[in-house]
Amino acid sequence: MNRESVQTLIQSIRRELSQAADVHTRQTASHFFKEEVRVYGVKTALVTSIAKQFFQPIKDLTKDNIFSLCEELWKSGLMEEAFIACQWSYQVHDRYEEQDLSVFERWLQRYVSNWATCDTLCNHSVGTLLEMFPVHLARIKTWTQSENRWMRRAAAVSLIIPARKGKFLADVFQISDCLLTDGDDLVQKGYGWLLKAASQAYQAEVLSYVMENKVRMPRTALRYAIEKMPADLKKQAMEK
Repeated sequence: MNRESVQTLIQSIRRELSQAADVHTRQTASHFFKEEVRVYGVKTALVTSIAKQFFQPIKDLTKDNIFSLCEELWKSGLMEEAFIACQWSYQVHDRYEEQDLSVFERWLQRYVSNWATCDTLCNHSVGTLLEMFPVHLARIKTWTQSENRWMRRAAAVSLIIPARKGKFLADVFQISDCLLTDGDDLVQKGYGWLLKAASQAYQAEVLSYVMENKVRMPRTALRYAIEKMPADLKKQAMEK
């Protein structure tokens, strides 16, 4: 796909998003974020539909070409374009290779600037890659030491879907250990969510972890971690 074709496709997507935008969605988008976000103002379901529509003519391109198109969308800084990039990168998950983590890591470092794009990329593309290539779990854990809050959150939320399936419990606890006293509430919510996901398969183990660490664990993370547990266990965990 040559440069001219790429630009034509990207321009078509942007025209479609602009036409689909509405003032109410644009005005209410900022309510969900502490940081400034740039949006067209298109409802998520419609963004998903547009992503599917424009993926059809490119689905037979090489994975690297599709990743290049994704990067063009990420560069805009607009949330809807980032969502389309995330959907496209997941669409080719059956073609993932071990080295693709470097691509996702670069996107996290350069372009992710809010919890929504962080979670959308990590829950699906990064999480699936980790299931395919668990050797990368060691690299994911290094993200917990990043100065970038989204990298630290990414370390946790990348394991959400595998954790729901009962996978990687030891790694879930190791990542939670690294983030346990993180002062950023969005990182706290990220690893609390991870523990909650793990509790669906390992309730007793997650409760034991919470009980052992609740004195040091921020209440935000604790509440997330126990959200799916029965009322009596929640009460036990919340007692000081």
